[in-house]
Amino acid sequence: MRLLVVVVAVLAVLGLAAFGVTATHNAAERGGALLTRLAAPRVTTPPMSPPSAAGSPTLSAHASGTASGGSAPAPSPAAPTSLAQSSNPTAPNASRMAAAAAGTGQTGAGSPSARISHCDNPEGMGLSRTVQVDTTGGPAFGVGHFQRHEFLRDKEVVLTFDDGPRLGTTAAVLKALADQCLKATFFELGERAIRYPEIVREVAAAGNTIGSYTWSYQDLARSPYATDLDAAETEIEMGTSAVRMAAGAPTAPFFRFPDLREPPPLLSYLGKRNIAIFSTDIDSFDSKFHRPQQIIDTVMTKLKERGNGIILLQDFQIATAQALPDLLRQLKLNGYKVVHMVPKDPVATLAKYDDMVRQQQRMGDTGTRPGSGVVTTVGGR
Repeated sequence: MRLLVVVVAVLAVLGLAAFGVTATHNAAERGGALLTRLAAPRVTTPPMSPPSAAGSPTLSAHASGTASGGSAPAPSPAAPTSLAQSSNPTAPNASRMAAAAAGTGQTGAGSPSARISHCDNPEGMGLSRTVQVDTTGGPAFGVGHFQRHEFLRDKEVVLTFDDGPRLGTTAAVLKALADQCLKATFFELGERAIRYPEIVREVAAAGNTIGSYTWSYQDLARSPYATDLDAAETEIEMGTSAVRMAAGAPTAPFFRFPDLREPPPLLSYLGKRNIAIFSTDIDSFDSKFHRPQQIIDTVMTKLKERGNGIILLQDFQIATAQALPDLLRQLKLNGYKVVHMVPKDPVATLAKYDDMVRQQQRMGDTGTRPGSGVVTTVGGR
């Protein structure tokens, strides 16, 4: 009898021990699974962007910011929408819009930052988003001539300015943009850029994108450039080199032809140089109009008909500088949003043309020396 009691007690102890081991093991498994879930990265899929205009490639990316004035909180740094372009500059509808790498915060070497800063002006528009352009193969923008690379959503615009820099007017344009917390793309002439490098650097310092507009505003579709490709290429390349040198910082491989006349051989040349070509969607015709209200009415009327687009203005024109503050207010009141274009990589200038620009600087007074160092008082008061 005593032996039976002992055996039963031993079995009971062994059963309790086995139960404890099993419970501990199960608890460890549950705890380990919980730790694994907590340690695993949380992967979220960025929301798909709304489709762009009918027939356009889908734009898939996370936005770089909001279109608010001063009410929204400052967004965290984000990679810009990436426009991955075709290497064939003449193939219609060949672009593919690819999402930029999430969380990298990179915009390409020498590109303006993708960060959209908080707008200090409560009434300011602020940028809607930043898009990054892969210029491989020389993609072309602007339905006025190319009918492809549609990436803008409804009521989105890109602001572009030609013919500068110019004393007075470019500064007024920069102030109007800054007052609304906006950035634009400036296509500058090489001759003027090396004459007023301090203005070019102000454009760059404000975070704008700077492209080129030839050396001296020559119509490359007319003689002698139409038949002398070397001369035409020199006009393009000297302009690119001069703008880059004046800026004192990397500039964009963005180019616009004077008078929007694009000879096919030069489109192919720019494609090989990996320089993007810009036409326009909305021409303000501010070189013809001399009253600010005419410029505003032209842009707003065309936008109402089209819905979005790349707007061509000129910071060289006095009427444009006068019109811009009211034009930007009209854009905001009518629900338009501004998109900023930046390059994936900076333009690569060619040493041959860099030297040619330096030679031009050595020939006569280009205005690159500060006035205070040119003329000094040596007698009297």
